[in-house]
Amino acid sequence: MANLARHDPSSLTRFDPFGDIDDLFRGFFVRPALLEGQPQIQIKMDLKEDDKAYTVHADIPGVKKEDIQVSIDGNRVSISAESKMEKEEKEGEKVLRCERYSGKVARSFTLAHDIDEAKSQAKYSDGVLELMLPKKAGPATRKLEIK
Repeated sequence: MANLARHDPSSLTRFDPFGDIDDLFRGFFVRPALLEGQPQIQIKMDLKEDDKAYTVHADIPGVKKEDIQVSIDGNRVSISAESKMEKEEKEGEKVLRCERYSGKVARSFTLAHDIDEAKSQAKYSDGVLELMLPKKAGPATRKLEIK
């Protein structure tokens, strides 16, 4: 909130009634506004690494495993899922409130090493997608003999 100051008419400074108007709107457009009925859904995940592989645990609740896609391109991994609402309204029944998300959600991330797509595995259980992403073996370092 802007600080209020008393205007002194004998002051030589020019009075600017709109000088602090930017304080009123500060932060107004910084955060996106969420509209009623349009939740902001995002895939939450944990990423672990050891010498040979990456392990990803991604929370994707309420989605069938057939509706999840994982693609690997070098060191870039993309996960997308689609949740579909099944509308089963019985006669005489009306929906009072519907808060479950329906739509598509996606997330991509880049890893430090390329992934071996052929050896990668994915499991989906209890709303958690587990990815085992083995690192691709890099070319062996070869020492040149100096002649």
